[in-house]
Amino acid sequence: MKALIAMSGGVDSSVAALLMKNEGYECTGCTMKLYENDTVCNYKKATCCSLKDVEDARNVAYRLSMPYYVFNFTGDFKEKIIDKFIDCYEKGITPNPCIDCNRYMKFEKLYERAVLMDCDVIVTGHYAIVEEKDGEYFLKKSVDTSKDQSYVLYSLTQEQLKHTRFPLGSLTKAEVRKIADENGFINAAKPDSQDICFVPDGDYSASIEKLSGKKYLPGDFVLKDGTVIGKHKGIIHYTIGQRKGLGIAAEHPYYVVSIDAEKNTVTLGDNEDLFTTTFYVKHLNWISGKAPAGEFRCNAKIRYRHTEKPASAFLIGEDTLKVVFDEPQRAVTPGQSAVLYDNDYVLGGGEIVSEP
Repeated sequence: MKALIAMSGGVDSSVAALLMKNEGYECTGCTMKLYENDTVCNYKKATCCSLKDVEDARNVAYRLSMPYYVFNFTGDFKEKIIDKFIDCYEKGITPNPCIDCNRYMKFEKLYERAVLMDCDVIVTGHYAIVEEKDGEYFLKKSVDTSKDQSYVLYSLTQEQLKHTRFPLGSLTKAEVRKIADENGFINAAKPDSQDICFVPDGDYSASIEKLSGKKYLPGDFVLKDGTVIGKHKGIIHYTIGQRKGLGIAAEHPYYVVSIDAEKNTVTLGDNEDLFTTTFYVKHLNWISGKAPAGEFRCNAKIRYRHTEKPASAFLIGEDTLKVVFDEPQRAVTPGQSAVLYDNDYVLGGGEIVSEP
């Protein structure tokens, strides 16, 4: 059995490679080159896919006596990830490029490459579990709930799950680092990446201006009744729920509650204005391959760091889901992903939209 290991240069994918090799797989390591070095800002903190990461991945592959390749996917990454990221912010939407990267790069482009190389499975260092029962595949949360990454994998299909392995799903992060240290991996103590790979310093707006070559026009900060209370720097600088960096002098804090790209306005309000029970989801993917019938109960998660909460959901169109939380949740943000769970199992998910 042949396995293609997606190696980011971090400790997780390195240990995943070791575990697959120990299972007897004929392993090949690879790193996806996703952008040119002068495309993004200077590296200041831990990120992923840098030149140093490539060298770390190559070092581990050499230590494991594995062939290792770097695949150039820069064109696909720009089209599918970077251009969409810019377009969303220009429309007042807050995207999650890491989810798009998993969907279009790791489990589409890399999957295609694995087929060409006659590999049976692709392997990543994600903390999640794939279960098979009677020919059907299920996506489940990892044992280490503090590291669980099932949220960013909701777009996987049955065919992809059949040919995907997540060796770390039953391990904790501490156990992974211990394995890496015991095997002398150069990255055993390497910090986890914290930023979007092409926004390595966390300054989204600066990266968007650099990548797009544009300057974005200032506009009005308004209240819900339309009262103008100040000027914003351009809508790419803001996201729903934001409080810091508004530059508004007021007796009480204001929060971004909505963004209107057509009018170039940012509406501010109180924290209480950010809570809602009902929202809509499009671009749906169901892990089973088919949508649940009728209204169903689930736990819904509206961003990566959000703890999923009880909700009811039902389709109101072929590709539109209405979700109603039992209790109001803060800052349901268009562009982010909503992922639905049945206890520890992912049912599916999609992109949050402002209206059906």
